[in-house]
Amino acid sequence: MSETSFSYGDIFNRVNRLVGTGTMEHIRHCRIIIFGVGGVGSWTVESLVRSGVQHITIVDADCVATSNINRQLPALTTTVGKSKVEVLRQRMLDINPQAEIEAINMLYTADTASQFCLSDYDYVVDAIDSLSDKALLITEATKSTARLVSSMGAALKMDPTRISVAEFWKVKGCPLAAALRRKFKKSGIMPRKKFRCVYSDELIANRGDDTDRSGAMTFGKVAINGALCHITAIFGFTLAGLILNDIYKTIR
Repeated sequence: MSETSFSYGDIFNRVNRLVGTGTMEHIRHCRIIIFGVGGVGSWTVESLVRSGVQHITIVDADCVATSNINRQLPALTTTVGKSKVEVLRQRMLDINPQAEIEAINMLYTADTASQFCLSDYDYVVDAIDSLSDKALLITEATKSTARLVSSMGAALKMDPTRISVAEFWKVKGCPLAAALRRKFKKSGIMPRKKFRCVYSDELIANRGDDTDRSGAMTFGKVAINGALCHITAIFGFTLAGLILNDIYKTIR
């Protein structure tokens, strides 16, 4: 069967039945940019595309590493060494050949931030690991007209029932959120508006050998803290759900 045999209406029939034609059209034409497509962000992309979002930009400079396979959507034994955004883009086009997936192989940093006009998007998804880059994205996204949703730390978690959603300043028990708040207060540069976060207040210790460096990653990062797929995926799906629910509630 050729690609032209698959219509948007057929693929997303069950979504349309649930949300209605008006909301479906807004989902279809919504523009979303996702920074970081690892353990959390990759599942966000998957959920959004399977829900009918057709215009998505994915930003990540990482390549698939062996240590990613346990929890990241693009990571397979056959994709190790390949660009995460390119692997993910091809998968998304297999889901919806009509989708417009822009894959940007780049880190979001102080040097590259000016290349992104965040107000061109309806939603910005923050799934960045780096504290400084994450803080910068939050600062810039809350200056824009886009709505921001952000993932806090998903490592060192086991219990899926502890995953929750809160406005950033109300997140409790998450070391990453606490570090971000300290950074904002120290710099005096605060987010311009409120935004919602996915987080967990659970914090368990690594039981494995912390001297083992076999999980080496790209960009000099080392997989120090353990993480599990059911946690990172729930974080990612919840971010997607926040966006979809926001569209559903605003369209009557």
